[in-house]
Amino acid sequence: MPQPTTLEEFYRQKIHWLPDNLRQDIGHFNVFRLDDFVGPNACHLPYSRKDFYKITLVRGRSNYHFADKTVEIRGNALLFANPLVPYHWEPLDDDQSGYFCIFTEAFLQRHPVAGALELPMFRPGGQPLYSLTDAQLASTTQLFEKMAAELDSDYAFKYDLLRNYVFELVHSALKLQPATTLYQESNAATRIASLFTELLERQFPIETPGQQVRLRSAQAFAGQLAVHVNHLNRALKEVTGKTTTQLIAERLVQEAHALLRHTTWNVAEISYCLGFEEPAHFTNFFRKRAGTTPTAVRTV
Repeated sequence: MPQPTTLEEFYRQKIHWLPDNLRQDIGHFNVFRLDDFVGPNACHLPYSRKDFYKITLVRGRSNYHFADKTVEIRGNALLFANPLVPYHWEPLDDDQSGYFCIFTEAFLQRHPVAGALELPMFRPGGQPLYSLTDAQLASTTQLFEKMAAELDSDYAFKYDLLRNYVFELVHSALKLQPATTLYQESNAATRIASLFTELLERQFPIETPGQQVRLRSAQAFAGQLAVHVNHLNRALKEVTGKTTTQLIAERLVQEAHALLRHTTWNVAEISYCLGFEEPAHFTNFFRKRAGTTPTAVRTV
């Protein structure tokens, strides 16, 4: 599966330069005019995950693709994107305007209220797109203009103020009615299977004893992909011939074999990394799926 677009790749492809503050401990934040990124000469990034968050204010005709869904935008909208779900904004004509800001999770984690993953539009199954009236468009535009002006200022605490502006954007959106998904892709099953595989593989390889698999159940993956668990199971069965649980278990066993053969970690450490609460649970799981014990694999 393709790797997520990094901040460095975004800047090189879109801006052709790297800002000095890209790797500061405070996290990264930047804001842009959307008008500069549309038209025949614009560089469009592919449908993929990014390793940063993005909030876009858009006016014009476009489609917003995320997970297995596509939302038609025929007016003003506010779009939210996070590093976990692939997405792509598709302008349908050159008459587009607006703003967008990008930021890392570290940037928002310094806010005293909540981290980005706790916000409703960034949670699994959340609604990432909100329609705006002309009046709401005007007030949101002013907020982005404040961001741009503050970013260029010499104010010592400007990043604290920028975080507050981001949260003001978020809470303004939470008061709005989410836009309706008007249609889904005709190859929805294939896309869901692809997204599932990408999310599954994103958790591997396990490289340190402190790393842990977080998504281990069909319900967890369905929530992350904003689909019903039965819908996910049907899509995977159609595309792969296997259930969600089977695919997850096979990948866990594959990683367990690699860790047992190529590390000196004990079974308890490997059990933790693969998301099992007790080593005995891991041993029982491995014996059932692999037909042997972890200890037997290690001694081969």
